Amino acid sequence: MLPDSPFHAGELAAQALAGVASRGAGIRDFMPDQHRIFFGQLPWLFAGVLDRDGWPLATVLTGAPGFVTSPIPTTLSVAALPSSDDPVFEFFRPQSSIGLLGLELETRRRNRANGRLETVGTGGFAVSVAQSFGNCAKYIQVRNRLQDGTEPAASPAELPSLDSEARALIAAADTLFIASAAALETETGGVDISHRGGRPGFVRIDGDTLMIPDFTGNSYFNTFGNLLQEPRAALLFVDFATGALLRLQGEAEIVWQSPELAGLDGAERLWRFHVRRGWRRAHALPLRWSAPEFAPTTLQTGLWAAAA
Repeated sequence: MLPDSPFHAGELAAQALAGVASRGAGIRDFMPDQHRIFFGQLPWLFAGVLDRDGWPLATVLTGAPGFVTSPIPTTLSVAALPSSDDPVFEFFRPQSSIGLLGLELETRRRNRANGRLETVGTGGFAVSVAQSFGNCAKYIQVRNRLQDGTEPAASPAELPSLDSEARALIAAADTLFIASAAALETETGGVDISHRGGRPGFVRIDGDTLMIPDFTGNSYFNTFGNLLQEPRAALLFVDFATGALLRLQGEAEIVWQSPELAGLDGAERLWRFHVRRGWRRAHALPLRWSAPEFAPTTLQTGLWAAAA
């Protein structure tokens, strides 16, 4: 069973710094039936793991709907693995922590499941779920699935810094994913992967540093709580039209107060991400998606260009 509070010390500290408090009533140590069904109807699954040096890595797995199943409320079985030449492949190991995010773009639904890899085989893996919870639909853009791409995935290209192609993808992004981790020795700690959204241009690029607004959310502060304890994190950007993936590792820095907030509608705080390394892979994702239909909450958020 979860302890009295499902939050670790970092999450509680982040809530205090933000001036909010949450009981975490939606966080369970099992998946309710609606979550189990939800994961089973998805064509993809986002995951966060740690590399050998403790740096988070973010990835996305795909398969025909039904490739993720839940045989019992505390287990998710996934009939997919990263490709063997993917930088994240070797870190899918039994007893490793993992964070999972299910995202249904057509309905703007998302659910999270964090836990440990129980088994890893040649065709997939099983996760023992320690925390299960849903997230609100804020800042998720509606997209409809198109015909899958047929281009073979390119080999991963390692990036020591952001090049022009990476900058262009980030500048056009309305969605990103962040993997973080902290307090792995406690019941409430582990790896987490979360979604962030905004209008294209919501991520500001300053050299190899990204500045990202934090809009109002569920007040759990899972990601920021992790970053207070462990600033290392990973970002994942998806080109929904071509299937290209951009993965970055770096350190995150939370900016709780800044004059820049005054001109950025909806932003309650900011965070900087200092890029240390990355990988780009063309056509890595076979799924193709339509242009976005922006969420009403997304349309109410500000852009750096307007703030300037």
